[in-house]
Amino acid sequence: MGAQGKVVVVMPAYNAARTLRMTYAALPQHLVDLVIVVDDGSTDQTREIACELGLELFVHDRNYGYGANQKTCYREALNAGADIVVMVHPDYQYDPTLLPEIIAPIQAGDADVVLGSRLLAGSVVDQGMPWWKFVGNKALTYMENLVFQLHLAEYHTGYRAFSRQMLEAVNFQMNSDNFVFDQEIIAQVVALRGRIAEVPVPTRYMKEASSASFIQSTVYGFEILWLLGKYVLHRMGVLSLKQLKSLHRRYTPQASNRGDRIRRIGAGGRGL
Repeated sequence: MGAQGKVVVVMPAYNAARTLRMTYAALPQHLVDLVIVVDDGSTDQTREIACELGLELFVHDRNYGYGANQKTCYREALNAGADIVVMVHPDYQYDPTLLPEIIAPIQAGDADVVLGSRLLAGSVVDQGMPWWKFVGNKALTYMENLVFQLHLAEYHTGYRAFSRQMLEAVNFQMNSDNFVFDQEIIAQVVALRGRIAEVPVPTRYMKEASSASFIQSTVYGFEILWLLGKYVLHRMGVLSLKQLKSLHRRYTPQASNRGDRIRRIGAGGRGL
C-alpha cells in the first residue's frame, strides 16, 4: 500500500480475451495494489487469461449486464480494502498509462470522483468515435449539465475513479444492471454534493474494443432522459427516490456507555 492509500483497479470484463493482456500490461504497476477482473459470463478465454496473469477474478454465472458487473467490481474492491477504486475497461479503448492522472485529484483531496473525459482530449471523431455517438454524447451532456448544474465536458466515459468514502456513501446496489448505471451513480454523487473532477484521456476505437450498438445507444439515451426527469422531481420534493439517498445519512454514531456500565458494576463488587 502506497502513502496515498490502497489503489485497486477493477476491470468489468465481457469477452475481453483479445485485449485483457495488453490492458493489464500497460497499467503503471508501481501505483496499483490490486487488479480485480469481474467476468460477466464471457464465452471466450477471458477467465483463463485473467488466471494466467494472476489477477483477482470473480465470475458471474451468466451475463447480467454492464451495471451488474460494476456492482460486483465496486463491492469486491471495497471488501479488499481499497481507498481509491479505478475502473479500467479491459478492451484497451482507454489508455491505462493515464492512471496517475486519474487518481491524482482524489489523492490530493480535491475530488471524490474523477472522470476521464474524451471530449477534453481533442477531436473524438478524429480518434474514431462514430459521428452519431458524438452528437448524442454532446446532447445528453448538455441536458445533464443543465439538470445537475455542473459544467462537465462529458458524462459518458468508462474511465473513472472513486474514493472509498464516496462509493460507501452512494447506494449503487439500487442502480440498474445495464448501461445507465454509469449515469445513475453520477446522479447519486451529485445528490450527495460530491466533488467531480475531469482529466483529458484520448481513446482508441478499434475492432477489438467493445462498443455499444446504435440500438443500445438509443435505449441508453432514453434511459438517461428518464433518469434526469426523476432527478428533477426528486429535487423538487415531488418524488422521493431511495436510490438518491445515502445510507450513511440514516444514522449517526453515538458514544457508547458500555464502559461506564461495566465500571459501575465493578464498583458494586459484582463480577462480570
